[in-house]
Amino acid sequence: MTYPQWQSQLQDGLAEMQLSLSDGQQQQLLAFLALLNKWNKAYNLTAVRDERVMVSRQLLDSLSIMPWVTTDHLLDVGAGGGMPGIPLAIVFPEKRFTLLDSNGKKTRFLNQCVLELGLKNVDVIHGRAEDCQPEQPFRQISSRAFTALENLVTWCGQLLADDGEFLAMKGQYPDDEVAALPSRWQVESNHSLTVPGADGERHLLIVTRHPSSR
Repeated sequence: MTYPQWQSQLQDGLAEMQLSLSDGQQQQLLAFLALLNKWNKAYNLTAVRDERVMVSRQLLDSLSIMPWVTTDHLLDVGAGGGMPGIPLAIVFPEKRFTLLDSNGKKTRFLNQCVLELGLKNVDVIHGRAEDCQPEQPFRQISSRAFTALENLVTWCGQLLADDGEFLAMKGQYPDDEVAALPSRWQVESNHSLTVPGADGERHLLIVTRHPSSR
């Protein structure tokens, strides 16, 4: 897969999703994808190794939750290879993003991305969610291919504001995970995501504390 083909795929996907990004933002997204592809060979950052689907599976998939990112400062837990945190930081330069991961190799990669892409609005934390102590809780916490919903709310619940929400990105609707949620948590809404070029279902689950638990 050559760089121009990635560029064409990105432009076509953005048009299909009715997203308007500047040329500079598109170039940053492609530069991030090139870094991810390069580092993935040694660091095993993502299971997606087919360069023909990387634009869809990594960039467009991350950007599919843009309409629901409403906070000024979002925490991305289990940030791994930087999805959705890095692409969202590129398209929302006015917002702050904190990327948290317990894997040192992955946070080294994320720090390199911040450096090479000049992302002034991104902070990277190497550590476990249970040990993280932010100055104030987050209004929104995103999660993509990180863990089951029950673990997400158990490990990261203390990082979320009382009236905050988890943005949990999933493939098929996870009936078993929803059923296993502790009683003080609820799926407030479920959104089917359309990602150009991606096979299979994609869902965004908005998970919040039950009103009686706030």
